[in-house]
Amino acid sequence: MQILKTENKKSSILPLLAVGTFGLHLFTLLLLMFHSSLLKNLSRQLTPQSLVQLVDGQAITVDPKPSVERNPETIRRFVGETMTLMLTWSERQPPKTIWEISSQLLTNDLKPKFQSEITNLSATPQLADLKRGTEQVLVIEKISQPIAVGEGRWKVEMLANQLTFSSYDNIGTSTPFNKQIFVEAIDQQATSLPDVGPLPWHFAAYRLGQARLKIYNICATTDKNCS
Repeated sequence: MQILKTENKKSSILPLLAVGTFGLHLFTLLLLMFHSSLLKNLSRQLTPQSLVQLVDGQAITVDPKPSVERNPETIRRFVGETMTLMLTWSERQPPKTIWEISSQLLTNDLKPKFQSEITNLSATPQLADLKRGTEQVLVIEKISQPIAVGEGRWKVEMLANQLTFSSYDNIGTSTPFNKQIFVEAIDQQATSLPDVGPLPWHFAAYRLGQARLKIYNICATTDKNCS
């Protein structure tokens, strides 16, 4: 008789334990959801906004963007100024020196390929110093709006001409330089300044590197397989 009473008591307690356990789990779940909401709100509050001063003198605050996002005009300006720096040469601005500085803005995979290509644009082989009185200038006609080709990657088309002048040819000759140029966002500054005696071109490349972009492919506008 005593055993029967004990079994009845246990059987009556089990449902209560089940209900209690379920209630505890539900409370824990709600508590975790509440904490998650608090953490998200706190994260928004602790993420600092940036003060941006516009050209017209206005000042606005903006939320920071993910590191892979870039303004289209930033991309176009980076491409135009990088290519102009890389392909404008003179006796005082020798091709070899310019290449050593500006090639920091290219990915390592692209450097050999593009160096071989621009060697053909130089008046002397292997990017050697130009003859006295010789100048070569890249003149850009148009840079298209960037087209996204992946996360943190864009393509632009550039129409330009490489002009070559010499002391006996003031009119100069023109070589078309029409390219598809692919750029990608990077996490860190692409360029650095030397510890001793930086040249103006070092500062120019360093300023361009602050956009945290690199060119990872260059090919002709007629190349349909370029990516």
